[in-house]
Amino acid sequence: MKKYGVNELRRMYLEFFESKGHLAMKSFSLVPHNDNSLLLINAGMAPLKPYFTGQEIPPRKRVTTCQKCIRTGDIENVGKTDRHGTFFEMLGNFSFGDYFKHEAIAWSWEFLTEVVGLDADRLYPSVYLEDDEAFAIWRDEIGIAPERIFKFGKEDNFWEHGAGPCGPCSEIYYDRGEKYGCGKPGCTVGCDCDRYMEVWNNVFTQFENDGHNNYTTLKQKNIDTGMGLERLAVIVQDVGSIFDVDTIRSLRDKICEVAKKNYKENEQDDISIRLITDHIRSATFMISDGIMPSNEGRGYVLRRIIRRAARHGRLLGIEGKFLAELSKTVIEGSKDGYPELEEKKDFIYNVIIQEEGKFNKTIDQGLAILADLEESMKEKGVKELDGEDAFKLYDTYGFPLDLTKEILEEKGYTVNEEAFQACMNEQKEKARNARKTTNYMGADVTVYESIDPSVTSTFVGYDTQECDSKITVMTTDTELTEALTDGQAGTIFVDETPFYATGGGQHADSGVITCKDGEFIVEDVVKMLGGKIGHIGHVTKGMFKVGDTVTLSVNKAQRADTAKGHSATHLLQKSLRTVLGNHVEQSGSYVDKDRLRFDFSHFQALTAEEIAEVEKMVNDKIAEDIAVNTEIMSVDEAKKTGAMALFGEKYGDKVRVVTMGDFSKEFCAGTHVPHTGVIKAFKIISETGVAAGVRRIEALTGDGVMKYYLDEEKTLHEAAKAAKAEPHKLAEKIQSMLDEIKALTAENEKLKDQIAKSEVADVMDQVVEAGDYKVLPVSVKDVDMNALRTLGDDLKDKIGSGVIILASDMGGKVNLIVTATDDAVKAGAHAGKIIKEAAALVGGGGGGRPNMAQAGGKNPAGIKAALEKAVEIAKEQL
Repeated sequence: MKKYGVNELRRMYLEFFESKGHLAMKSFSLVPHNDNSLLLINAGMAPLKPYFTGQEIPPRKRVTTCQKCIRTGDIENVGKTDRHGTFFEMLGNFSFGDYFKHEAIAWSWEFLTEVVGLDADRLYPSVYLEDDEAFAIWRDEIGIAPERIFKFGKEDNFWEHGAGPCGPCSEIYYDRGEKYGCGKPGCTVGCDCDRYMEVWNNVFTQFENDGHNNYTTLKQKNIDTGMGLERLAVIVQDVGSIFDVDTIRSLRDKICEVAKKNYKENEQDDISIRLITDHIRSATFMISDGIMPSNEGRGYVLRRIIRRAARHGRLLGIEGKFLAELSKTVIEGSKDGYPELEEKKDFIYNVIIQEEGKFNKTIDQGLAILADLEESMKEKGVKELDGEDAFKLYDTYGFPLDLTKEILEEKGYTVNEEAFQACMNEQKEKARNARKTTNYMGADVTVYESIDPSVTSTFVGYDTQECDSKITVMTTDTELTEALTDGQAGTIFVDETPFYATGGGQHADSGVITCKDGEFIVEDVVKMLGGKIGHIGHVTKGMFKVGDTVTLSVNKAQRADTAKGHSATHLLQKSLRTVLGNHVEQSGSYVDKDRLRFDFSHFQALTAEEIAEVEKMVNDKIAEDIAVNTEIMSVDEAKKTGAMALFGEKYGDKVRVVTMGDFSKEFCAGTHVPHTGVIKAFKIISETGVAAGVRRIEALTGDGVMKYYLDEEKTLHEAAKAAKAEPHKLAEKIQSMLDEIKALTAENEKLKDQIAKSEVADVMDQVVEAGDYKVLPVSVKDVDMNALRTLGDDLKDKIGSGVIILASDMGGKVNLIVTATDDAVKAGAHAGKIIKEAAALVGGGGGGRPNMAQAGGKNPAGIKAALEKAVEIAKEQL
């Protein structure tokens, strides 16, 4: 058998299935597209899910791929064994309702035996124990002796994931020989040792699981084949593990060369060599797909593996940065199947160099502090690192919690992760409370302050709402980055932009930034120091890199609606000065697509007449359809024209002056309508005070006014319908209803008093003697506090001297009142003290004066006990 290399095997597999009518598709990105269930692509079929579920039509019913995959579930074991790895390539052939078991089984056998040349006598198929069809195909069509076909149960040979399509599997195992075996008697297929290695897995998707293990047969049966490329190479090249196959071995040997170590001489060194070998492969491929190191999501996975690799380089005695150099070996070994690695090599090197550099700056300090903490734990005899100490390592020295755990676990220590998380949450809360603006996506402003001061942006949005420009800088929410990819949030800076940044009271534009295969949704735009304009949002597809030329497109409808509001504020300010006087100065404003807000100096609330006059004046100027003109001039020139400037505002050498006929002239850098008629209409919806001497008007423009009136009309008709009146007679009907309610309420109170009195008409036989005084406990139904107080006064007159205790169950809530006559109070009675203890027995609390106290409760079942307790205390007092 020829010992084919990894690149040869990949090419042979794809070409074989192309010969069987399959479309060979390029590997999908490691970043899942429109799949929130995955952080990273972890299986060959994962990117093809829409084809299996029918959400998308596949380009062909037969497809073959070699898919790059990342799995981090066993990351703690990477390096410790020669089995585990995070990055691997998965060969696959797929049928979407086309061929099924006969072809899939035959082709898997043909490829392994005839194309690759594996010894058929060393191959053993397995089937699901109930899959008689697959068993018969292997036996009758392929010619495998029945005793060489293994039947396994659901755990091994049935693929399903909760509800949805599922089905049996048929795997093929290869006997690697006794040298890889465990030596135990009866060692065969299914043993955990390395002798019988699974090389191929045919998944027959033929059932639908309803989630309760009820299976129905699918109309469209699919084939999902998976075969690890590295694992196939292990078998074909007859080597011990994936770390010994040609492309990975060359990387492993490069690490040994840099570290001046020999593989298989020292187990601890071997762990580090294997870990670095695997991790630099993962990092190289992740970066090529636009994943950038960060503190969350897939970016955190990347940061974690780079920093683990860097640390293990230190353990091997490697000094300085070395990972970028190793990535060159990865690229050289894999560019045959992934030419994009070669195309993006400079980008990949740069990212790795930057991340390794960041870690190297702090790792020595961090390791020294961790060593001190270990010593301290040793002296105290404890085995768990305090969460606050772990957080300090993370926050100050950039040590991910996973790295701290890993280092400590090597020495038998653990970390208090709950305390660590509490510190993390506290820091986030402090950051939120300290932040003065939310325009930075909840990020610390220092991420923008770290941008090169020479970077600047030019706003070209007065003349166009779309332009092409070059990306100069990008950030995530915490750091500068060279790329943003599918699903990532961040900020993009360009040379020229048509997007208006929040400023001058006008809310930012929204829209999209696009490149050849990418789309970035702009949610906010912020102007920063040095004239930088940041476009804040998230990538919905593709990847954006620094240096890319992109197209920036503003949401025209939003811009138009915002401009209506902004132009209306100019008309509003002039109208207020005309109606109220020239003392009116703008104190702040805010305009977005939905409404406008205008703060101004004035010392009393506007009357209804003043509001109506201001509103009419603005609408009159809108109806005149006055041309809106802008001019650029010096501040002095602008002031000479009579243009109004914002009080206390600082202006540059040149300013924009916005003029609306001879009515309004103001300094303004915002965007405006071409003529006032575009505003359509203006409606003030509120006028309030916001500070001493400052009033606020909120108003609507354009279609918002029409919507406002439609909503008001709808509310009016609904109210009229409920009141059973015509809309024009609604006020009259409401007044009539209010009069009726007032009369009924008075009558109701009178009746409640009468009922309460009738209920206690014969309660004097409940009086308890307390020396010269009487204590009267009474329980009544459905009596509120007001009626209880009235009742208490009546009963005091009846008993003459003593204490009255009243309780009422009112719809599941308890009302309690204790009242005492003046002479009883002089004798020691104290209503407040009585009720305090009694209320506790009905699940409530209260208090009051010696002669009067009241309380509430929520446990009517305790009323009897509460009354008894109150009587007991009253007797003690008297």
